[in-house]
Amino acid sequence: MGDPRGFLTIERTAFRRRPVEERIRDFREIEFPQPEVEVRRQGARCMDCGVPFCHSGCPLGNLIPEWNDLVYRGRFEEAVERLHATNNFPEITGRVCPAPCETSCVLGINEPAVAIKQNEYFIAEKAFDLGLVVPRPPTYRTGKRVAVIGSGPAGLAAAQQLNRFGHTVTLFERADRIGGLLTYGIPDFKLSKSIVQRRLDQIRAEGVIFRTNAEVGKNVECDWVRNEFHAIILAGGATKPRDLSVPGRDLRGIHFAMEFLPQQNRRVAGEIIPPEKSITAEGKNVVVIGGGDTGSDCVGTSIRQKAASVTQIEILPEPPRERTLENPWPEWPRILRTSSSHEEGCKRLWSVNTKAFEGEGGKVQRLRCVKVDWKKDASGRFRMEEVPGSEFTLDADLVLLAMGFLGPETDGMLSRFGIALDNRGNVATDMHFMTNIPGIFAAGDMRRGQSLVVWAITEGRRAAAAAHRYLKTKF
Repeated sequence: MGDPRGFLTIERTAFRRRPVEERIRDFREIEFPQPEVEVRRQGARCMDCGVPFCHSGCPLGNLIPEWNDLVYRGRFEEAVERLHATNNFPEITGRVCPAPCETSCVLGINEPAVAIKQNEYFIAEKAFDLGLVVPRPPTYRTGKRVAVIGSGPAGLAAAQQLNRFGHTVTLFERADRIGGLLTYGIPDFKLSKSIVQRRLDQIRAEGVIFRTNAEVGKNVECDWVRNEFHAIILAGGATKPRDLSVPGRDLRGIHFAMEFLPQQNRRVAGEIIPPEKSITAEGKNVVVIGGGDTGSDCVGTSIRQKAASVTQIEILPEPPRERTLENPWPEWPRILRTSSSHEEGCKRLWSVNTKAFEGEGGKVQRLRCVKVDWKKDASGRFRMEEVPGSEFTLDADLVLLAMGFLGPETDGMLSRFGIALDNRGNVATDMHFMTNIPGIFAAGDMRRGQSLVVWAITEGRRAAAAAHRYLKTKF
């Protein structure tokens, strides 16, 4: 590698973050990489480890040691080429990916891991600064038409890959803007929509056809899609939220996270939300149920909307600060994580189960909760038990349910196409990403269940390759 002693002599430096008191006043991005001179030093920490486990940690198989070395040497054009060889949208994963590559970094066994995510972010932005991200339309067209349904990261990656193979690709999106989760799910303070838009401009310029407000199975007939296109890729995501069926669930003021978050993204984009439909945390006691990334996004958004208080509760116990013996490297570390939103002022409660919502006049006012304990049974499985005498209440004017997603919606497109599901309720496919209907493929959360953006891009690329092989042999 660039500096054989870099991992011994150079300390890890993290992303720079805007001060809390400044960033909670707006929805601009809060994280930025270190200056170029420091990023180059960070590249030198990538050691000659022999077997780079970061490859196995990264679902995309990014060529991490290669572009770390190129960054150290200042050979940015080559680093950009290596980065785009495996990742269609590194400027996005460099912002929102939890970096499983870093948790499997060999240096991370006993020292802070290489700052892989920061280096990726820097290379991706350098690519745009140097004018290296330009449309790459195919040199010829195959005459085959492909429909990609869903414009999140899986659908966008699949569409771009198939278009570059020379097929004519139409991307269907039921919302009014392209981007799916990237546009309407992730808050602007984590991912500015201008970052998404400049990549959409590239994809459009390469020849992909965008169709918005087009919901296949409703205002776009499934039969027409089957007849019009030689292959179809389903990339609609896992959009069915997990509900909390307890007394009082019908009270006003209780919303799914994905009813709340997209509204704020629309406001940032300049839209006016009608008062009768507006969901806002301003001046309210907010309780977020669910301790994952979506819950964290609800926390950060509520704080920026000037909530009176924000409490996040999780039914699982508080994770340990460090890896346990049952969770060794290079597994994903099941440890306590504090997001940028948590830093901004949030009370976190663990091992809490919500028993009921209570209120007056049809409006939620409080949660009735109980502490729970998790114990292993005779089979070694953890079982939840309520702690006697631990009942308590939480004041709440707004409750946001962020407890994950149960899979794709099945009462529209999937049922009309006759798509089979697996035992988890996701779209079932063979090893080549093909569903039970020949010529129809699936990718991303719709196929694997709720997962990471980096997994969605990976799935989109793989499904596109499988569809390309199918089109070459079938037609």
